Amino acid sequence: MDTNLTWAEFEKVAMYVGTIMAVNDFPEARKPAFQLTINFGEVIGIRKTSAQITKRYAKEELLNRQIVAVINFPKKQIGKFMSECLVLGAVGEEGDVILLAPDFKVENGLRIG
Repeated sequence: MDTNLTWAEFEKVAMYVGTIMAVNDFPEARKPAFQLTINFGEVIGIRKTSAQITKRYAKEELLNRQIVAVINFPKKQIGKFMSECLVLGAVGEEGDVILLAPDFKVENGLRIG
């Protein structure tokens, strides 16, 4: 990796903990994905996104799971669906995503930094 960020640049990335409240299939997506509804607490509220996490996760195991997401990217139109945040995960060699999450249950809306 040859690109360095300043601390001020890093601080602009708004990463927060949220809890997945709903998971739906996303058959219109080009690659297999779920549509997620995530609760980021009272201040941030509810955000929706899609995530290509179908290789590793079933819908049932995602419900009520806490994740880490970036909430200050511009909204992105994906077909008829509007993505409002970016769920973070480690991407394996075969494209499977392992979600980033806190080790312990924490308050929704807790900032990562």
